[in-house]
Amino acid sequence: MTTRPPLPPFTEETARKKIQAAEDAWNSRDPERVALAYTLDTEWRNRTDFVNGRAEVVEFLRGKWARELDYRLRKELWAFAGNRIAVRFEYEFHDADGQWWRAYGNENWEFDEHGYMRRRFASINDLKITEAERKLRWERTA
Repeated sequence: MTTRPPLPPFTEETARKKIQAAEDAWNSRDPERVALAYTLDTEWRNRTDFVNGRAEVVEFLRGKWARELDYRLRKELWAFAGNRIAVRFEYEFHDADGQWWRAYGNENWEFDEHGYMRRRFASINDLKITEAERKLRWERTA
């Protein structure tokens, strides 16, 4: 089996690298790319949704990004130990009606020995915001 560095046990430096890789993948809004970070039999709890396996991850993310338009995410380290990382995150998106939202939450991650995420448990709260209140904007380059 291939590995997905950095591998556990995590240090502060390697935990931050794992988090940055996850943030970059999720901001790509590419469900297949994101799913590659998880074990084949990964277990998720995302709000009230329970997702099992990479195929369900892909389907879940396709639906998510069909509803959550112009999605932008930021993650930061909360804690780490052994093969586990806890992150705090916020993301912004708008719905089909143009209403902007900011979602806040925490995720608990558990990795296998090859560096793939085996479990992901997310608790998320949503807040309506105006476009002027947005904090997470894509930086445009020339």
